[in-house]
Amino acid sequence: MAEEQVFSAVKDKGLVEKRRKQMIKGALNLFKEKGFHRTTTREIAKESGFSIGTLYEYIRTKEDVLFLVCDSIYDQVQVRLEKVINVHGSPLEKLVSVTEAYFRLMDEMQEEIVIMYQEVKSLKKDTKEYVLQKEREMVQMLEKVIVTCLPEESISSKDAMLMANNIFIQGQMWSFRRWMLQRQFTLEEYIERQTQFILRSLSIGAPKKGEK
Repeated sequence: MAEEQVFSAVKDKGLVEKRRKQMIKGALNLFKEKGFHRTTTREIAKESGFSIGTLYEYIRTKEDVLFLVCDSIYDQVQVRLEKVINVHGSPLEKLVSVTEAYFRLMDEMQEEIVIMYQEVKSLKKDTKEYVLQKEREMVQMLEKVIVTCLPEESISSKDAMLMANNIFIQGQMWSFRRWMLQRQFTLEEYIERQTQFILRSLSIGAPKKGEK
């Protein structure tokens, strides 16, 4: 968990969570405007609503703040995907719903996704590995949905893993390539076309309404 990765002099878990939420929100605003490297810890403290001294009670370095930001972004994505996965419906409907929910979330979090991928290289090796592991876990969630919507043994584990990564990247591409894609497609068009590509590559068609 994030609290185990980042040192805090404060032992009140509720207060640590509250302050770090403020810190993440403030840091994101600054990273969007200035980027990680041009942002100072003093600016983060001010934007978060407390002093630089208070800031250092909850983190040790600016890289700790970046880690908390990346961890928060992945947590939001994971929670949203889990909610859709747990909704009742046929396996195929679930794949379509999860894909759509993921793409819409990538649209909502465009700035955050771009920041995370631009700056994750600045993390230390161990914290970077933690963040990358969270990404692997999300890809595995997509992989399980893919496998359950197909006849047993109709797709190899490697192909399922590759398709899950394709979906993962196609969602993020809406953020990374927005300067071009969003001139050509609405979000709805992008989701519809990408979903059809995904289903065709799996040799299945889009589910009809009410199909089980």
